[in-house]
Amino acid sequence: MKTVSYGHIWKIACPILISLVAEHLIMMTDTAFLGRVGEVELGASALAGVYFLALFMIGFGFSMGGQILIGRRNGEKRFSEIGPIVIQGGMFLVFLALAAFLLTRLLSPIILNGLFASEQVYEATISYLNWRSFGFFFAFVCLIFRAYFVGIEQTRILTISSFLMVIVNIILNYLLIFGKCGFPEMGIGGAALASSLSEGVALVFFILYTRKFVDLKKYGFSGGFSFRRDLIIQILGVSVWMMIQYLVGVAIWFMFFVAVEHLGERAIAISNITRSLLTMIFMPIFALSSAAVTVTSNLMGAGEQDQVMGACWKVIRLCFLITLPMAVAIFVFPEGFARIYTDYDSLVADSVLAIRVAMTSLVISVPGFILFQTISGTGNTRTALLLDLGPMLLTCGFIYGVIYYLRMNVAICWLNEHVYWLCILVISLVYMKKANWQGKKI
Repeated sequence: MKTVSYGHIWKIACPILISLVAEHLIMMTDTAFLGRVGEVELGASALAGVYFLALFMIGFGFSMGGQILIGRRNGEKRFSEIGPIVIQGGMFLVFLALAAFLLTRLLSPIILNGLFASEQVYEATISYLNWRSFGFFFAFVCLIFRAYFVGIEQTRILTISSFLMVIVNIILNYLLIFGKCGFPEMGIGGAALASSLSEGVALVFFILYTRKFVDLKKYGFSGGFSFRRDLIIQILGVSVWMMIQYLVGVAIWFMFFVAVEHLGERAIAISNITRSLLTMIFMPIFALSSAAVTVTSNLMGAGEQDQVMGACWKVIRLCFLITLPMAVAIFVFPEGFARIYTDYDSLVADSVLAIRVAMTSLVISVPGFILFQTISGTGNTRTALLLDLGPMLLTCGFIYGVIYYLRMNVAICWLNEHVYWLCILVISLVYMKKANWQGKKI
């Protein structure tokens, strides 16, 4: 029986991490450019970004279900069944992208109208979403390619595609936000359009790479594009619970930002800076948790369930090794990191406490997130959703009480991270130690 090594985990996680760094650079680029435009645009980009992310996570949840199935088939060495999962998953994601696009363009003004205290923030948010909605078509289909390469443990290609996306996004941000080189000056809308177009470039790259370098016959890609209802249902059987979980989770994030906006435009600008820095720290966590899902799924497929927890703890230790130095650096020098996003001295000073509060949450979020993702990696996605409901409800209560009722400082509001991840950590530990997850079949 082969033990999962740190090197094997890192081989899977490193390209995913690099791709996440590249994707975060896109968000940092948008935030950094818009921070030079104004506080309204900076805050609105956070609200619109989380709103877009809430719908995006529906597609992401579906792709994660596909990734778990791909990993399981890869571990079982049933390679020819992987291609049909990718093809059917991609077709279904196009349908989801159309639904998300229509929802954003037709219903967002109705949904968001009246939620914001500032009319300027509302108008800027709608302007961003009108252009960003085109990105659903590109981003959703990219997800199934990501699920495929991660599921078969061939993740290096993610590095190239992501950096290509970053380069395109930086260039287009400069051209479209400020109207350089003859392009129209679009402001916040330009940032949204740049992100959407950069995702389109990444999708074209994935398609061309797959056609040229993937063994299409081995992985069963020659079956054509006819709709297979049975396979879609099989993927949904794993993914639907993750789709709901991710949607609700990001919806709570959106609720948090909407609530913070009622504390003022300065509060939402502070939270956007804090969110961006926290996301920077979370990139290794996301990468390593994705590796944990893949390793767990492959181990389950190979009948080596007894190695799952050992591999999980190795992922946690590796994650701490990477994230703690980053979190300490940001905690000690918050002003320097805040200046990445804004030139306003007062905004930098006001952001310090919120940034430091957010950084301290990493102590519990690292083991909590990776343990929780391991539960999904076993195929028990419905159970994972049910386990997540309690922490989500408790976090909603905390947000309502601290912001709407007590109207406390924005830094105190960021303690919601501690509340959520502490609950997740305890619940995940108990489940993995006590529950009978080893015999799950998918």
